[in-house]
Amino acid sequence: MSAPSNSFLSDAERDAVIELRHVLHREPELSNAEWKTQERIRGILQRFGLNGSKPFHNTGLYVDIDGTASGPKRSIAMRGDIDALPIQEAREDLPYRSQVDGVMHACGHDMHASIALGTALAFHRLRNNFAGRVRVFFQPAEEAEPLCGRTVMEEKLLDGFDRAVGFHVSPGVPVGKFGAHEGAVTQSADQFELTITGKMAHGASPHDGVDAIAIAGAFVNEVQKVVSREMPADDNAIVTIGTIHGGTATNIICPSVAMEGTIRTRSSERRALLSQRVREVAEGVASMHRGQAECIIRKGEPAVVNDAEMVRRFRQLVHDVAGGSAFIETKQGAGSDDFGFYSACVPSIYFIFGSRAPGNESHLHTPTFGASDEIVIPTAELTVRYILDLLNS
Repeated sequence: MSAPSNSFLSDAERDAVIELRHVLHREPELSNAEWKTQERIRGILQRFGLNGSKPFHNTGLYVDIDGTASGPKRSIAMRGDIDALPIQEAREDLPYRSQVDGVMHACGHDMHASIALGTALAFHRLRNNFAGRVRVFFQPAEEAEPLCGRTVMEEKLLDGFDRAVGFHVSPGVPVGKFGAHEGAVTQSADQFELTITGKMAHGASPHDGVDAIAIAGAFVNEVQKVVSREMPADDNAIVTIGTIHGGTATNIICPSVAMEGTIRTRSSERRALLSQRVREVAEGVASMHRGQAECIIRKGEPAVVNDAEMVRRFRQLVHDVAGGSAFIETKQGAGSDDFGFYSACVPSIYFIFGSRAPGNESHLHTPTFGASDEIVIPTAELTVRYILDLLNS
């Protein structure tokens, strides 16, 4: 069956897109270890005559497609992330299910990479029909540090670009629906490491020691007040304590507790304030209980912020291509994505495409997450059409 006459992807390109989706899903690779994934993508690009891909962040690659038509030479970047998660897949119904124990594409990056491939192949074939440049990033390490988005920013890989396009599959949205909204669409995600130091003593003589566990308990309670009493309710700020370790025996006053956690906010202004207040609360609580606290903050990804005009244009395109009911106004989420580094560099859009259908209702980052091949090509087609619109506007 040949591609429709209004399609941007040829039959061979469509087959390559689905081929990549299946092989990546069968052999997923974790963040910062995507060596086979990188080689497979490079090989398919070369098969279609795209030989100029460049590596970055060790395991990623990007490719530039320069248009040869006359007109304004705008430059648009787009990203498809390629890394998988340390989760054991539980989808025995999929013929292309993961063959790697404990690793699966539970966040849909196999689809994201495939959509990026379709975009690159289409623009390469259509290069005589547009002016300007399209840079397609096949980005590793979205899920774990060191984050590749930070590399894109630090190595200035978006210098000279006018816009950036990103996307994510959503099992909370029905198949055939697309969504976006202006402003912050994710939250920043910073991590903290907290070491509380007290003094060891016999459990029968607590007055001779300084109980680090008691201090840790007080910190857990007090730090939540930073969110509930110091942050606007509509910010949806979050402070999560994810790990806590301390103590060696039931009859010893614990001298040291180590904790790790996450700080999230959608406000760039309140991001620094939240980290400052977490540190101040830790130090204050420890001092009040005669102990000490050392708090190390590690900055992660900033919030993804959608450009209002890019959202407006995307909404109109979805209306024109798929009908008015195909576009939904999404809500700001509590998750994070290192596409925030892209949107901090250039005006950007991060849209979602729906995958919910019978048999595919499971959430992201779960062993039973799955999505149909049928959503990959239409999303790639829409992405190509949207980028063309941005280039020609």
